Amino acid sequence: MWLFLKNLLFTIVVPGTVAVLLPRVLVEPGLAVPAVWGAPQFASLPILLAGLLMYLRCVWDFAHRGRATPLPLDAPRVLVVEGPYRYVRNPMYLGVLLVIAGQALFFEFGDTYDRYCQNVRRWVPGRPYTPW
Repeated sequence: MWLFLKNLLFTIVVPGTVAVLLPRVLVEPGLAVPAVWGAPQFASLPILLAGLLMYLRCVWDFAHRGRATPLPLDAPRVLVVEGPYRYVRNPMYLGVLLVIAGQALFFEFGDTYDRYCQNVRRWVPGRPYTPW
């Protein structure tokens, strides 16, 4: 039970801050789930789910096989080479990055971004964009 609580606390503090709290604060604090979902929102769901499942599987492997947490101060006592760790050394990072990418797709800027793209060149600088 104690190991479960330590992993839960780590998950809330570290990836929870990096993958959920900081993007919400840095991008737009009042960002809400769109009332009407379009293709970007539905396309983001498998990405978010894949990232979440990847992260949870890694935490499970650290707890179950390594008898510890992902926190470096409480590193696994046994080298974990099962699950996603059979294929890549940092699957937990990949999981968190997928969650961030899924959120970016889910919370696109919509019409505002479309107007910006129409008025600002991609690579070569041009006239500055004035949104008002």
